Amino acid sequence: MTEFIFREDSYVRSLPTLVTAITPEGGIVLDRTIFYATSGGQPGDTGRLERADGSFVSLAGTIHPDGDKTVIVHLPAEGQPALAVGEEVIAHLDWERRHKLMRMHTALHLVTVVLPYPITGASVGEDKGRVDFNLPDVPDAAEIERKLNDLVEAALPVSAEWITDAELAANPGLIKSMNVKPPMGQGRVRLVRIGDVDLQPCGGTHVNNTREIGTLRLGKIEKKGAINRRVSVVFA
Repeated sequence: MTEFIFREDSYVRSLPTLVTAITPEGGIVLDRTIFYATSGGQPGDTGRLERADGSFVSLAGTIHPDGDKTVIVHLPAEGQPALAVGEEVIAHLDWERRHKLMRMHTALHLVTVVLPYPITGASVGEDKGRVDFNLPDVPDAAEIERKLNDLVEAALPVSAEWITDAELAANPGLIKSMNVKPPMGQGRVRLVRIGDVDLQPCGGTHVNNTREIGTLRLGKIEKKGAINRRVSVVFA
């Protein structure tokens, strides 16, 4: 089982760690990691692993193998040298990319505050993100953008807390998504709180304060079905 350092501190950029396993495909498992793995609409992190001799192994991405959310496999880019089990390395995050994803993920949570409707899908990108809603009418774009930026400028604190699986089951109103269930089955579930405006299950990485997101612009509002609307946002 890998220790997920990013769950407690999304701002750690480098970390000494140990190779505990190599998958048959050449993926690298570490005893602890700062790399978020692809899940929940957020793409996996990229970066590199520094070896004792000063050389690097570039990482093209990170995944959970076979849906096992307790393990993260770090995928070397093509042509990288092989590591050995027991080798000590220093993990270095592609921070510029990660920080954009953190800002966008928190921004999408704010979208769900402004539009409090059932969520049917979401995707976090470096420069653009989107949330799909079960929403019959097209909302006023200018009003959404204004409300979003008001929340950004309010400098609301963003924090994480944990509840048990049983507590979440007893409070189904915390779950906004219709299609993606929170990662239950490990005994506890992580919640992300934004000031006093939002609290929902989420395993992703976020900024510490909404003002860190920066000014947002609303992208397209697309019709994806009879009552499904896709709302996109971009950094201004």
